[in-house]
Amino acid sequence: MSFNKFTTGMAAGALSVLMSTAAFAEDMTLRFAGVFPIDHQGTKMMEQVAADVAAADVGLKIEVFPANQLGSGEALFEDVARGNIDLASAFIYADTDPRLEFLSMPFLLGGWDDMENTLLNMDSEFNTILQEITDEYGVRVMAQNPEGFIGIVASQEPDNWNNFDDKGMNIRVWSSSVVKSMVEELGFQATTMAWGDIFPALQAGIVDGAICCTKTATYSIFAKSDVGTHFVEYNSISELTTFYASQRTLDKLNEEQAAALQAALTKASEDFFAYNRENDEVFGQKLLDKGYTILRLSDEEQAAMAKHVQETVWPAMAQSVGQDIIDRLLAAKEQQ
Repeated sequence: MSFNKFTTGMAAGALSVLMSTAAFAEDMTLRFAGVFPIDHQGTKMMEQVAADVAAADVGLKIEVFPANQLGSGEALFEDVARGNIDLASAFIYADTDPRLEFLSMPFLLGGWDDMENTLLNMDSEFNTILQEITDEYGVRVMAQNPEGFIGIVASQEPDNWNNFDDKGMNIRVWSSSVVKSMVEELGFQATTMAWGDIFPALQAGIVDGAICCTKTATYSIFAKSDVGTHFVEYNSISELTTFYASQRTLDKLNEEQAAALQAALTKASEDFFAYNRENDEVFGQKLLDKGYTILRLSDEEQAAMAKHVQETVWPAMAQSVGQDIIDRLLAAKEQQ
């Protein structure tokens, strides 16, 4: 074989390897971690994202891992930040950064329209602040999933449930000093507990209730399993899961893949919000049909509770969240 033929063959082989490597790089599989039960609408939205991305035919596949299979919501943020997990659908806890406590700011929002304008709108001041913080950890917020307002799931009716007197009840709160302060201001005792521990703790009577869920989630997670008897509808904090991604993963995607992924996540976010808005009272009725009692404040009681919490809890938030963030949120709220 002549030298020219040899070098030509080597060049062709090298080109073939490069083309093979390029093709391989474009065919990616992403791991998508979630916290909702397998039959929850939130998990169905994750599956919809996977189907839509596959249908886009851009060399991208998504494997869905619901129900805490890859870790609890508390742990997912750091795993995504490190690039161990590509995508997550979960609440972003403040364990990593105390400024993230603003996500649990009580009585910031006043209804479904407020949720749509503030949470679903990715250009809102709320989401701008969130992205500024998560950028520091290499995490990109892709879309938001407001599910409605959370209440308290309880195994009995709390004493004085519609005022600020002692409730005679110990309830679970998530790892948030803001939420702990709020429920204590309302007259509850509070025990910090991870999401995955709520169900067995309620069953065993370790706690008497939990602030955690919308009516939809209360029915799907607790009532269907005959756990709990009461739902106290305080409408203080919106249930918010976030579609977020590792920036390390996003940097590996080509333009078509990135666009297909964003489009699928945005559509799922909008579909999930519409579903929850349309079905909030439907699941309320399902709770009643399962024997639950729903306790609702009057307009006057709701206004009094909101005013009390805003006056007592909001000022204390500045220590963890920062007064600048609170000022930006309140200024945006006044402009709506």
